[in-house]
Amino acid sequence: MRLGYFTQPVHPPAKDYRQVLRENREAILLADKLGYVEAFIGEHITDRAEPITSNLMFIASLVHDATRITFGTAAVTLPSYHPAMVAGHVAMIDNLTDGRFIFGIGPGGLLSDAEMFGAMDIDRNAKMLASIDMILAIWAGEPPYNLKNEYWTVSTERTLNAEIGQGIVSTPLQKPHPPIVVTSITPYSRGITAAAARGWDPITSNYVQAHWVATHLPKYLEGLEQAGRPVNGSGWRVAKSIFVADDEAKARDYAKSPDGPYGFYFRNIMTKLVGNGRPELFRAYPDQPDDQVTLEQSLDTQVIAGTVNSVVDQILSFREEIGEFGTLLYTGHDWMDPALDRRSMELMATEVMPRVNEALGEHSSHI
Repeated sequence: MRLGYFTQPVHPPAKDYRQVLRENREAILLADKLGYVEAFIGEHITDRAEPITSNLMFIASLVHDATRITFGTAAVTLPSYHPAMVAGHVAMIDNLTDGRFIFGIGPGGLLSDAEMFGAMDIDRNAKMLASIDMILAIWAGEPPYNLKNEYWTVSTERTLNAEIGQGIVSTPLQKPHPPIVVTSITPYSRGITAAAARGWDPITSNYVQAHWVATHLPKYLEGLEQAGRPVNGSGWRVAKSIFVADDEAKARDYAKSPDGPYGFYFRNIMTKLVGNGRPELFRAYPDQPDDQVTLEQSLDTQVIAGTVNSVVDQILSFREEIGEFGTLLYTGHDWMDPALDRRSMELMATEVMPRVNEALGEHSSHI
């Protein structure tokens, strides 16, 4: 199992914006130093709690300082942008990173963003698919392109001058394009099957209850089989809220308290998603009444916290419940206590994951 990093991020809205950006930058630089293999960054335009407004721009600020880690978007909200712009920006990032880039795409889950960009009352999934199809066609095509769908028209026919390079969109370093991933929260997601059939891989969000997460693997394997790809969970990434400390009581107090940074995170996310008609994501069992779903329950059932040995056991139990997956994405939360958060990331990389993989290796040897 590989270890990666994921951040939306979510911070108190009143926190100094500069400090938020510095903190997220520092976290990814630390992840790079500690050997985390990937770092995925979200983006939102209209949210002061989730204020990275361009994950591509944020990645560009890190490229020359974080030299080993592979960067990913989670996700570029395609319905909000013109596909030709995205094609050009992603091509530049892929070249800036020397191919250390994964293109995460999504329809956008933040309703205020959808409202801002006039996409609140349309089928955003359909618009996302129309966008990525056009992006891929631009990269695979030749100028002047002459592409058209129900949302956009792309052409440089009137201005093309190949001799001087005008009218030509740059292409990614990775051929035919960077790996594509999609984020998913929906139980029994048919989107995961469709994505896998197209050669893409899923990221399951950290705030989805484990019994729903377990429904994603069969849908992924179904899509892999349709595409003739190797049918295993190695390409599946699963994000999880995890906190590791040297003291069990301190770990639980920091990560399980409603007043702590993990409590703030889940309160914020639950308010958004329950208000968006998705209370089922937080149910401890499928038919739990919604009035029984509480913040305290989510912290108790959806956050892994404790000492190294405790966290190892909880990760192994989580994997046993949801099935085989290839990459565990440690989810970044607000650094209410920076020393504790740095220590947690360090313990996760140097102590927890080696023991998890040792245990998985021993388990495999007995099968």
